[in-house]
Amino acid sequence: MTSPSNQSMGHPPDQSEVQQEFWRLCEVIAHLRSPEGCPWDRQQTLETIKPFTLEETYELLEAIDSGDDAAIVEELGDVLLQVVLDAQIGADEARFNIVDVVRVLREKMVRRHPHVFGEESVDNADQVKQTWDKIKQAEGKPKRESKLDGLPQDLPALAAAARLQDKAARVGYDFPHRDMLFSKLQEELDELRDELYEADPSDAMEITIDAEHTLDVPIEDEARRQRAEEELGDVLFVLANIARRWKLNPEEALRKTNAKFKRRFRAIETGLARNGMSIDKATLVEMEAQYQAEKQREKQEKEA
Repeated sequence: MTSPSNQSMGHPPDQSEVQQEFWRLCEVIAHLRSPEGCPWDRQQTLETIKPFTLEETYELLEAIDSGDDAAIVEELGDVLLQVVLDAQIGADEARFNIVDVVRVLREKMVRRHPHVFGEESVDNADQVKQTWDKIKQAEGKPKRESKLDGLPQDLPALAAAARLQDKAARVGYDFPHRDMLFSKLQEELDELRDELYEADPSDAMEITIDAEHTLDVPIEDEARRQRAEEELGDVLFVLANIARRWKLNPEEALRKTNAKFKRRFRAIETGLARNGMSIDKATLVEMEAQYQAEKQREKQEKEA
């Protein structure tokens, strides 16, 4: 792997090296799509390759979380592969090629940064975003009937919720003070509890570590089930809005929590096995003890 440059920030890599390596990559991908190449690659279309593009993007996020530079480089390469392969498919179908992709991207970045490549000036990142949006609107994009239009349909729901609320906030449809969102969250939680419990929610059992497990049964009444699902969506929507107002990424936050749970659950399995126990036969108390031990270990590691 090439060693990091000692140059100051904002310098591109060596031109001849980029040209050589990028050309070789394009050459490899073109050969894979050729009659003498790979049957699988030849069969791919822009539609069939979509799931792989999404998968590689999430693998890149995991690599970034790991902090492993070698893994990040590899996963960035896999994402770049998707771009070059898509462009080669476009070229093979006489629609577009990688040069079109690079040129359009370069021109767009220059055009949408007039404060860098033009005469305009901005004072902060919010003004940059406003300028970007104005330029997008002036570029002759398909007319949007709503201020909420323009989000990818396949965007994860939690991320979409934050983006939708951000778009609404740009025209003033937002809570004046972000602290108000916690009152809204409590309101939505109360409404969810009302739909989940046929009796008074206050009759619900208090959760304890050694509480007896009960069977989780679905809501039989379809109308009530749909209402409960709607209220659950409202809770998640408010949580996404809280994340937005505190400049947090809700999708990223949940993804990291998922990874944290997986890590701690594996610690439960490892800890029990170390004591000659199987997780299938362990009690909840025994499993929770291992979970808390791992949680404490992680805390001490961060403080070290």
